[in-house]
Amino acid sequence: MKNYLNFETEIKDLENQLNNLKDPYNNQGISEVKTEEIQVLEDELSKKLEKIYSNLNPFQRTQVARHEERPKAKYFIENLFTDFISLSGDKFYGEDKSIIAGFAKFENKSVLVIGQEKGENLEERLNRNFGMVSPKGYYRSIKLMQLADKFNIPIITFIDTPGASPTVSSEEEGQSEAIAKCIETSINLKVPNLAIICGEGGSGGAIALATSNKVMMLENSVYSVISPEGCASILWKDPKKTLEAAYAMKMTANDLYDRRIIDEVIKEPIGGAHRNREYTLEKIRIALKENLKNLEKLTPVEIMGQRKDKFLQIGRNTGFTSKLDTKSKLSFKKNNFSSAIEKVYNNKKTILSILVISALIAGLIYLL
Repeated sequence: MKNYLNFETEIKDLENQLNNLKDPYNNQGISEVKTEEIQVLEDELSKKLEKIYSNLNPFQRTQVARHEERPKAKYFIENLFTDFISLSGDKFYGEDKSIIAGFAKFENKSVLVIGQEKGENLEERLNRNFGMVSPKGYYRSIKLMQLADKFNIPIITFIDTPGASPTVSSEEEGQSEAIAKCIETSINLKVPNLAIICGEGGSGGAIALATSNKVMMLENSVYSVISPEGCASILWKDPKKTLEAAYAMKMTANDLYDRRIIDEVIKEPIGGAHRNREYTLEKIRIALKENLKNLEKLTPVEIMGQRKDKFLQIGRNTGFTSKLDTKSKLSFKKNNFSSAIEKVYNNKKTILSILVISALIAGLIYLL
């Protein structure tokens, strides 16, 4: 049985009518398939899907990103890669089942794949903590990324999490430090790393594995510092303000691409990735193939420099650049107060130098 979102009522009615027409033998004794009616309904359904999904607001896109049937990391790993070898354990605490990680082949080339997995059903979601990664998962990712860096193997990550695990045990194990170390490891890699946000990209739980040369998003995925519900509760003190919060946060793929926070939007089929998984799979395959090919042309130093420069450029008007000389492009406007402080500081340095030289001369005179 399909799951429908609250804005898909008309789609649900049309699909129910289609199913009845396609299976007449179980419908009031009718024994004839009405192909013309089916064609009319299918055309109407396509138009309705296009109309609804071309006008989704940010919170509706969040609902699509959370859809139960949406393809997740496990699906992409099983269908995009071959010879996948899962690796477990973090050498500190144990195993985190919200992370799927291991080495595999993509287009006959070795890659490291790391995916945040929510699970397909309730039992699996509970087992995988709904994709909320604990320090164990981040430390395992760090270990594997360092291994891939050592052997010059590109890294691909699939992001799908409402946020990092907020439990007491995760805090006791050093959740914030694990996320910080994961970001530090990612930013200093000398091999290409690509991140695809395929569902939710929630807060530090996402950025820990999305500090990449190229950050891509599926069209109906979201990427934000907090959920719309959490933002509404904190800023407006009203959970009914969820839509306003979603608009304010600019969390959709197109909004983030316009602000150069992400690098590419991957097209989804009309109606969302769950309606045509094969289409989504092929679009991701093409994006990965093209970006890996482009990054292979860079030296290890250029790869690391491009990644650092990319994140330093976020929020600046200069836009994306591939040059390594980041400092020359970073400019800070100084107000009168800061200029005065700088002059005083420089004068103090000059005065201090004169005093030191004077003391040395006085000491030499005294000794003579």
